[in-house]
Amino acid sequence: MKTLNKISVTTKKELADFFSSPAAILFLGIFAGISLFAFFWIEAFFSRNIADVRPLFTWMPILLIFLIAALTMRSWAEERRNGTIEVILTTPVSPYTQILGKYFAALLLVAIALLLTFSLPITVNFLGDLDWGPVIGGYVAAIFLASSYIAIGLWSSSRTDNQIVSLILTVLIAGALYAIGSQTITSFFDYRTAEILRALGSGSRFESITRGVLDFRDILYYLTITVIFLFLNRLSLEKLRWAGNSPNQIHNKWRKTAVVLILTLLFFNLGISFTTKARIDLTEGQIYTLSNSTKQYLQDLEQPLLIRGYFSNTTHPLLAPLIPQMRNLLTEYAVAGGNRVKVEFIDPHKNPKFEEEAGSKYGVKPVSFQTASKYQASVVNTYFDILIEYENQFEVLGYKDLVELKSSASGHEVELKSPEYEISRMIRTVVAKSRQDVEELDKLTRSFAITGYISSDKSLPKNYLDAKSLLDTAIKHLYDESKGKIDIIYIDPEEDGITAEYLTNELNVRPHVSNMPDAEPYWFYLTISDGKKSVPISIPDNLTADSWREVIISAIKRLLPDSINTIAFVKPSATPGPAGITASQFIPKKFNILRNELSESVRVVDLQLNNGKVPNEINFLLVLAPRYLDNEYQNAIQEFLARGGTVLIATSPIDASISDVADVEETDSGLKLWFEKNGISLREELVLDTQHGALPIPNPRRVGSFFVREKKIVDYPYIIDVRDEGLNEESVITSRLGQLYVPWVTPIEIDPSKNQHRSVTPLLTSSKQSWASNSKDILPDFESYPELGFPNDSAVTGPKILAVMIEGIFDQDADKSNESSNEKQGRLILVGSSSLFTDNFSDLMTQSLQTEYRRPAQFAQNLIDWSIEDRGILNILRKHSHFTRTLETLSNDDKKFWEYLNYIFVILALVLILISVYLLKRQSEVRINRQLQQAIK
Repeated sequence: MKTLNKISVTTKKELADFFSSPAAILFLGIFAGISLFAFFWIEAFFSRNIADVRPLFTWMPILLIFLIAALTMRSWAEERRNGTIEVILTTPVSPYTQILGKYFAALLLVAIALLLTFSLPITVNFLGDLDWGPVIGGYVAAIFLASSYIAIGLWSSSRTDNQIVSLILTVLIAGALYAIGSQTITSFFDYRTAEILRALGSGSRFESITRGVLDFRDILYYLTITVIFLFLNRLSLEKLRWAGNSPNQIHNKWRKTAVVLILTLLFFNLGISFTTKARIDLTEGQIYTLSNSTKQYLQDLEQPLLIRGYFSNTTHPLLAPLIPQMRNLLTEYAVAGGNRVKVEFIDPHKNPKFEEEAGSKYGVKPVSFQTASKYQASVVNTYFDILIEYENQFEVLGYKDLVELKSSASGHEVELKSPEYEISRMIRTVVAKSRQDVEELDKLTRSFAITGYISSDKSLPKNYLDAKSLLDTAIKHLYDESKGKIDIIYIDPEEDGITAEYLTNELNVRPHVSNMPDAEPYWFYLTISDGKKSVPISIPDNLTADSWREVIISAIKRLLPDSINTIAFVKPSATPGPAGITASQFIPKKFNILRNELSESVRVVDLQLNNGKVPNEINFLLVLAPRYLDNEYQNAIQEFLARGGTVLIATSPIDASISDVADVEETDSGLKLWFEKNGISLREELVLDTQHGALPIPNPRRVGSFFVREKKIVDYPYIIDVRDEGLNEESVITSRLGQLYVPWVTPIEIDPSKNQHRSVTPLLTSSKQSWASNSKDILPDFESYPELGFPNDSAVTGPKILAVMIEGIFDQDADKSNESSNEKQGRLILVGSSSLFTDNFSDLMTQSLQTEYRRPAQFAQNLIDWSIEDRGILNILRKHSHFTRTLETLSNDDKKFWEYLNYIFVILALVLILISVYLLKRQSEVRINRQLQQAIK
């Protein structure tokens, strides 16, 4: 207890010494000023439009190196220069107490400096939905990082009587620890070596904690540096006592103790580096911890599951830091799955056998990335793929499925999208496919073409010639059983150089080489296609007709999505509308991005409803941007709802779009009367909102006598930015969606009298400052209306329903639907926008945000997962909503206000500290004078 009191007294003395000169105030002011400048200007916080404080911590490791070096440079160097170090060493206060006093005083000053920046997370929390986990992690990381730097600075100061030398030495050592794990250094090495370097780097450890994961290994790393350099500081002071004395046993004992301590701490760090359990996930929803849903999927496995990560040692510098994160995540799958899950990590470049298998069996190919340094540009071919295999069924996740690229004013950033969601979804898919029964081949609804890239019979070895004969036998039986839906064609790549080049360059397949002397290479490679997708057929280990049949059936299963969940896109009606116009005569909107996203987890089909009925195997119906739907279509939709189906309709009486020009037209979906019968009306207006997104707008520029057509990204009130209260917190579909842009949307009105026995749930609503307009002019005019580009000529502002879900009884006679109680509950989801799910809108938002925009597809996937009651996948996705947290829409004046408010806070805090220091000095002086007067008396 006495020792703690002595340390406390020493700490107060050192802290008072800091504030007795301008050094402390300069340190606090410079730290806070640079932090705010980096946050708002260097990292362009408002341009990023992300509700996090990552810009605050991005520059902090470098900033702390220089500021702490300046703070600690005089700690011991000044004592040595003034010749008072000998007096200090001979005082009753032990050197350890003095060292710890200086250490804690400097650490307290850093803590005060960090406290000055706390206005930034408070600001972000006001402007968006801030996850406080990474904030807490960032400040904890800053304290431990500062702790290690202070220890280095104190040791450096004890080694010299020159403050400048001490500063330089601290900067060199702390800078080296930071640089060794930085991307600049690790980019020169393969990812395994880079992983070791990042484990040694203070900056890379800092980034790990600022994600919101408090890893005991990272904390121990900083404590190790702190303890080692504090002990070295003590050893340096002890050596000063030895000055002029010949070496003796005591000196050797000190040196041996130092070596033992350092080795013990290093080995302890190495020992716990292999564990992943000693950590705390601080993020909201624990997004870096496997969810209970994923663990349940793994517990339900009946057969072993293989998860294999294909990662290249030499990869793109931006991908390299993500590989350890993927390895850690996949390791958690292995731990949670026990003996049911096998996880492997392979670099195909180092193992030609695995590379050939990856390409020929699984279709995994390297991706070429261009890299550039100061002196040269080069191309690196890298693997960043995950294979998931279960009972001969497999799926592959490539880097596009796992990685998201974000562009900003400060450069490019890459981060993992939501890997647990993608991996668990694929596990669910391969397990479902393995359980499908396709033995009744005559009931297949599509044809399958097998292509055999096989050399001529004279070029094949005898065993492969026999294998081809057995393959022919199996194909003949399959052809007969499927009534001609399974057939094969043979192509000899040796006779066609183009085919051989295609196999080698595109499919990464090469000819086989026999072990026989003077044998020529030969081709034996099979694929199967359903006209939309092609997958390889592996060669069975046991070459029999039955084994060939088994691997072909397995490949067919891969081409069949989960048969339990089938969704249908409703195709346009051919029935003439007004003036004899049919929907097929219009250029249809494209929904390929949505289709591709959904087809990864469900079966997607196109469907016409001319017969007035939806097939029984359909689980979910998408009616997107419909035109002139006749009575047969309406009856089919009503009948589908009546039997408990789910229908998503996205439509608006006003259809707008912008490409090179703006296009606005009134549209007739044919559903107006059907909507009215079900108590729904769509007003012929479009919603505008002060909470909106931006869009690339055509901006003609006059050059001489002609105009140059350009595009300019501007704020656009017709793109509604739905967030916070606009997303229904009570619905699992939208509660964790984070944010969604909804374009050119019509307000939806519901008649309660016709939906008394149904549940009506608004899913998306505009903000309280929104209004509706029937104007057909959708291009902004900033000269006339400088704030928004459009007039707010509506007397009524307030939230508008943009998307709604109605659950209940939908009898085939809509007027009697509320009287029945024995029918199944149908689900109707209506979105008042024809453009939300289109490829054109996704492309426009991708241009505007400078990152791939797939949020509408995620919204649709949530609706489908909810409708088929796959709540596990939804719960996993909810964990990763923090990646999409954005700021509310702000004007330039609002942005300046919040920025200046933070500067004012720092200035006022510094003034308050100065006043406090002054008052404490005056109080101390009064106390000393009183003591002197008492002593005189």
